[in-house]
Amino acid sequence: MQRRQFLRQASTTLALASTAGLAGCARQAVLPRAPAAAAPPSARLAPAAPQLAQIRAQVDRITGVYVCTRPFRAAGPRIELEKLDHKAIVHNYGHGGSGWSLSWGSSALAVRMAQDTGVREVGVIGCGALGLTSALLAQRAGLSVRIYAKALPPDVFSMRATGLWTPDSRICDAQHAADFGDRWEQMARTSFTKYQSLLGLPGEPVEWIDGYHVLTAASQLPNVSDEPDYADFSERINDLGPQSVDLPEGSTPFPEPVRRFSTMMFNITNYARMLMTDFQLAGGKIVVREFHHPHELMALPERTLINATGYGARALFNDNSIIPVRGQTARLIPQPEVNYMLVAHNVNVIPRRDGLLVQAFGDSGNFNNPDLTPDRAFSEAAVRRVAGIMASMRNT
Repeated sequence: MQRRQFLRQASTTLALASTAGLAGCARQAVLPRAPAAAAPPSARLAPAAPQLAQIRAQVDRITGVYVCTRPFRAAGPRIELEKLDHKAIVHNYGHGGSGWSLSWGSSALAVRMAQDTGVREVGVIGCGALGLTSALLAQRAGLSVRIYAKALPPDVFSMRATGLWTPDSRICDAQHAADFGDRWEQMARTSFTKYQSLLGLPGEPVEWIDGYHVLTAASQLPNVSDEPDYADFSERINDLGPQSVDLPEGSTPFPEPVRRFSTMMFNITNYARMLMTDFQLAGGKIVVREFHHPHELMALPERTLINATGYGARALFNDNSIIPVRGQTARLIPQPEVNYMLVAHNVNVIPRRDGLLVQAFGDSGNFNNPDLTPDRAFSEAAVRRVAGIMASMRNT
């Protein structure tokens, strides 16, 4: 993810917090004052500095390197009804890097379109973020639902996402921002409200975390990304929560000034399992099946279908407006004590429960790149940059 895009995403995530202050970060204990000679002032942290656990950034702790293709559409996701022979197809795909973030709001629009066809049974094509939420919302609207998918979690591309609340990540290009902005805001607000209702559930499917963005420009690697200028909608939802806070040098364990922010994080493994369980407990059925041509859908018993195939819609519906944007993450062995996000040196570290995700950004060659081959050397270099950041931290 390029640095410019991250900063725009960060401005959104920073605006969305449920509480102020440090979440899950303990303050330093109050100790007797040491003699002045014991440690020079430059070596001591400010009294209110948070204690941040060290990230064990070692390449031998990498448990996997994962690649996905974000389904970007310049005009924004396709959420519309199409008539195909005797079927009604409600499309719900093309959300770029915002699939999980916008899933409830986008699927609410799709389900309303499906209801308007007057049927009582609906088929959902796809079992990723958009497919699962579409199926659940259709159930809760009183419809009988069956999911058809060639793969189920954890073997869907949605499971390879970073798991952050990034509702305008690659959602459309800047040229289409004016036309798409109102619909985006509706989806973002609907999704945000839903996610607040999932806080505190067993397994922490959704939680708020604090993040620290190291601000020193000299610590950033060159940004050579060749991605387009994406829309920035962050100001439209600034009212949903507090903003970021700039912290001076010496007030955190980092040797540079930082910007502290809060954001929602999805523990995708637990979250997807919860969605699957809820769907099946409510009577939902799942059929493992792959489709290669739209006319194969004509044999399904449901007259109304919701197409939530993500990047797969490019081949299935010959939709060349979908552009693959390649993304890669490395996963490190979980560290429950690491409860903060780190952004520095063109690297993100995301403290998911199923492993620490390390994502490098600012590189080129990802736009319109469908290659799913992992580049382990690229991820190892990112992990080593994190190790350097950890080595520079003080009194942790």
